[in-house]
Amino acid sequence: MVEISASILDANEDEAAKTFYNLEVAKIDYFHIDVMDGKFVEKNTVDKMNKYSNLLKQITTLPLDVHLMVEDVETYIKLYSAIEPNMITFHLEAIKDKNKIHEMIKLVKDNNCKVGIAIKPATEIKEIYEFLPYINTVLVMTVEPGKGGQALIPETLRKVRILKEYLKQHNLDTYIEADGGINLDTIDEVKEAGVDIAVVGNGILNTENYKATVSKLKN
Repeated sequence: MVEISASILDANEDEAAKTFYNLEVAKIDYFHIDVMDGKFVEKNTVDKMNKYSNLLKQITTLPLDVHLMVEDVETYIKLYSAIEPNMITFHLEAIKDKNKIHEMIKLVKDNNCKVGIAIKPATEIKEIYEFLPYINTVLVMTVEPGKGGQALIPETLRKVRILKEYLKQHNLDTYIEADGGINLDTIDEVKEAGVDIAVVGNGILNTENYKATVSKLKN
């Protein structure tokens, strides 16, 4: 069974609390927080995600899954560590120096969070291999990061399959998360590829019955 991390990127601000409550009742596993700085990706969601994160900390005990699409990784790790999320994921492409990547992994862990590294569709899966022993999750972007509502890029699932086999061969228990274009039409191929955690936004939010949708996505 795949776990569901519900992206709240496109949740209506006027009905945010109600939406979050309905998602929790629908038995999602995580709230996915898409933090975009307007630099690493075009869109800027910093204020919106700060507001949503603080609201969630007041109304739910479900774990928060923070996805940093930012250039200044260190600053945002420190900022989001304060809300005590379950996991903080940053992009491999945001940091050019490998030693700095290891520093950021340590920084997340020192703040008692699980750590993930995300890769864009164009990044080869082998680029992540050397960091696998030190992280909890690899987030494979199945669309270009930066906006919701895109169609899943089928080629990205090939990377998931390759990664799954690599983890098995090297006896690593790293989780694979996939984010982008996942809905009831694509969830079966995502599961078949070997994804452990599926990030789903509009694939839930645009349906009438969240609980039925989440149940179908999981099973």
